[in-house]
Amino acid sequence: MTAPATVTVEPLSGPGAARSASAFLAVYAEVFAEPPYDEPAEGIASAAARFPDQTARPGFLAALATAPGGEPVGMAFGHAVPPDTPWWDELAEPVPASLRREDGRRTFGLMELAVRAPWRGRGIARRLHDTLLTGITAERVLLNVHGSAEPAAAAYRSWGYRKVGESGPFGPGADRYDVMLLALPG
Repeated sequence: MTAPATVTVEPLSGPGAARSASAFLAVYAEVFAEPPYDEPAEGIASAAARFPDQTARPGFLAALATAPGGEPVGMAFGHAVPPDTPWWDELAEPVPASLRREDGRRTFGLMELAVRAPWRGRGIARRLHDTLLTGITAERVLLNVHGSAEPAAAAYRSWGYRKVGESGPFGPGADRYDVMLLALPG
């Protein structure tokens, strides 16, 4: 099924996303409080506290999906992966140096992609993803997906992502994440 034409997906820069922080955080809070994430209130508050710093990172881009009247229904954001990223160090098994090499331009890190439950299954996640990646010059996109979020992982696989490792768990009872990579054309 395709997304209804009434849903608007808007690309945003860091300052634009910062101005729309309440919309991004409303989607985040609703989606990540659900299973399999079950993020507690303090985790959601921590995400809200990080958002202003994230929007100021080099290469930050975002996309926001809204229904008529401006109701936020989905969001995505990410930024260029810096050379000193700990991302590759958090893998359960090491990967080759050629895979983990970062220079601040090679890789775009997709930090979050979420669509509120009533709006899922309409192609909105794909529209958010594609809008977010339009115009980036990175060679590839890197993301983590919750190990139990099979619908999300299946969507990423259908969009061309491949699993390159696992990260976590980060402490007792913590969840595992699949690390996925998408090679971009050109």
